[in-house]
Amino acid sequence: MRPLLHPSLVNGRYGDPTVYVETLFEKRGLLFDIGEIASLSPRKIQRVDQIFVSHAHIDHFVGFDHLLRLLVGREKSVHLYGPSGFAERVHHKLQGYHWNLVDSYRCDLVFIVSELATPHSVSTTQFRLKRAFVAEQLVANATFDGILYREPTYHVSAAILEHRVPCLGFALQEAAHVNVWKNRLADRGLPVGPWLRALKNAIVEGRPDDHLIHIDGSATSDSRLVRLGSLRDLLTVVAGQKIAYITDVADTVANRAAIVALVQDADVLFIEAAFAGTDAALAKQRAHLTTTAAGQIARDANVRRVEPFHFSPRYAGEEGRMLAEVMAAFGRPCA
Repeated sequence: MRPLLHPSLVNGRYGDPTVYVETLFEKRGLLFDIGEIASLSPRKIQRVDQIFVSHAHIDHFVGFDHLLRLLVGREKSVHLYGPSGFAERVHHKLQGYHWNLVDSYRCDLVFIVSELATPHSVSTTQFRLKRAFVAEQLVANATFDGILYREPTYHVSAAILEHRVPCLGFALQEAAHVNVWKNRLADRGLPVGPWLRALKNAIVEGRPDDHLIHIDGSATSDSRLVRLGSLRDLLTVVAGQKIAYITDVADTVANRAAIVALVQDADVLFIEAAFAGTDAALAKQRAHLTTTAAGQIARDANVRRVEPFHFSPRYAGEEGRMLAEVMAAFGRPCA
């Protein structure tokens, strides 16, 4: 089955860190970091309703103004997530403009900003165009269990990492795909219909065998309630895709352990590789990863594919070398 989530590196391996994730069958988009986004079409930007920001260094956050310009005048809610102090930085961005004309807008634009204030708590603040983007605290210190956002089709986990400032790493996990064997439905005289969605949801939610499923009028009987356990053979479950995003982190034992735990078994890992392996001292000074460190982390986390990015411009024209170093440490040849 085709995955629901399709990620792409917006600015290549040298440009501002930004990954755009398009959702199949839905007019929605996600961003991991929001550096320069001028290369994204307005249509794609206007689909974005969730933005996960690692930290507020300019190359990871400068695109917010472009997003704001495109969304003002549209009825839209956007949820942003970031590290401690992030809501205040969003507030300062918004208050850099005069909003004395907000009464003339028919549509409201709402930013809901959640910050991972501590390893165990999240606070959420709302900013509405119709109120000139004043800060309205919605939730203070809600319990954080490792998952920042959850919905039926996917969830996003996060970990606090160190870059001399708090910096978040993210993992986007698609829900399991549940496929129906139509030939088995036919063999048992069961119809194709809306009840199959309830059956799939029950499987994804981990319901017990005695959970009752309402079958809408089968070919051989009227509508009836059937135990989930007797219907499991109609389905197969395939694991959903996992996409991970790591950037701007110091190469420390604690960071490596937290990253590996977060991105374990990812199908795709977007990971910074700012400096070449021979420049480890410079990488340590700047609190970034080398190509070698990026490849080793990907290997230790057993990811399927690694996508290195955020190469320093000092290696302009050496993309092949940088990729080869990552892949050598990862244990696989460069494609």
